[in-house]
Amino acid sequence: MLAAALRSGAASRPAVFEVFARRLPEGRRYGVVAGTGRLLDAIAAFRFDDGVLEHLAAERVVDDAALEHLAGYAFTGDVDGYAEGELYFPGSPVLTVSGTFADAVVLETLALSVLNHDSAVASAAARMVSAANGRPLVEMGSRRTHELAAVAAARAAHLAGFAATSNLEAGRRYGVPTSGTSAHSFTLAHESEAAAFRAQVEALGVGTTLLVDTYDIAEGIRTAVEVAGPQLGAVRIDSGDLAVLAHQTRQQLDALGATSTRVVLSGDLDEHALAALAAAPVDSYGVGTSVVLGSGAPTAGMVFKLVEADGRPVAKRSESKVSLGGRKTAVRRHRSSGTATEEVVSAAGAPEPQPGDRALQVPLLRGGRPVEGLPSLQDSREHLRAALVTLPWQGLALSRGEPAIPTTHLARD
Repeated sequence: MLAAALRSGAASRPAVFEVFARRLPEGRRYGVVAGTGRLLDAIAAFRFDDGVLEHLAAERVVDDAALEHLAGYAFTGDVDGYAEGELYFPGSPVLTVSGTFADAVVLETLALSVLNHDSAVASAAARMVSAANGRPLVEMGSRRTHELAAVAAARAAHLAGFAATSNLEAGRRYGVPTSGTSAHSFTLAHESEAAAFRAQVEALGVGTTLLVDTYDIAEGIRTAVEVAGPQLGAVRIDSGDLAVLAHQTRQQLDALGATSTRVVLSGDLDEHALAALAAAPVDSYGVGTSVVLGSGAPTAGMVFKLVEADGRPVAKRSESKVSLGGRKTAVRRHRSSGTATEEVVSAAGAPEPQPGDRALQVPLLRGGRPVEGLPSLQDSREHLRAALVTLPWQGLALSRGEPAIPTTHLARD
């Protein structure tokens, strides 16, 4: 597209692209915008170095004019969008990229790969946080996804409310709190369960978490308390009927005098399993596969579409994929109680203001550079927490249903 646009003259035309999802993944009532911070850093650093240019030339991917353009490429346009941690709904203009066609079009894959992945993880994680109802969640999915995606997934899960991650690189790079436990292999590597527990306690102290289901769970709990004493930090169970085992574990710990020892559950948990454990005496959870792979929705389904060229609205009209042309303005409407009622997406300028309206788009990049004062990861966590409180109660349901609030689209006259 770039090579052809340079030939036709379209490359230099002002263009506006928008990122949005036509619909929410099956069974979801809201989505969570995540990855914005990562994307802004990636756009600012997006370059075509000598090695890349040599490969493009050798494989004849593009012509000499396009190679020359890419050699000097740096995005110098503007980006606006929903703040990271904001909720989105069908048609929400999550990201708006403005610049020349040539500068903006090459960002499509970058923008979609970041936003689709991180938003899918955060949307799944937010549902799990709601289902856990205040009990801390640790993201433990690094072994279930690509090694680079694992770091991004840990960040997105933390944004959505997870307390910590087992991925140390996410801790180093993004400041996500880290937490973890031993694996079954550690226990199996010792001559006895007691020997394994003793080694772990000697290395990490009695506040550590001991994995007690390698062999017999009841015997493992007894051995754990015997080795560490009643001040043992926690025991983790990773298999079996977790609801039943949680009750049995709590009773056994209390009977052994380990009344402050916490019960940690893991093992193929998702939001539905967490909801089913609501009445069980559990202190925290470890969640892996379902959060890093999006809990049945591995992508947020976002698309990157041209909506304005040379100042005129353009739109796709093919059946089932119709889009609304023109740059959009979005507001969320609320009752006086603070409950959200509607998302208004307008291609006809700002909607007529009403009491309770909240503008959703904020400046993100200006002239290719991040604006001052962008929110931190912690700020985004708080933003999402506040946004979820505004949803009507049915919007937080885990069952299939309509989006939490409707989206109204206003076209130009």
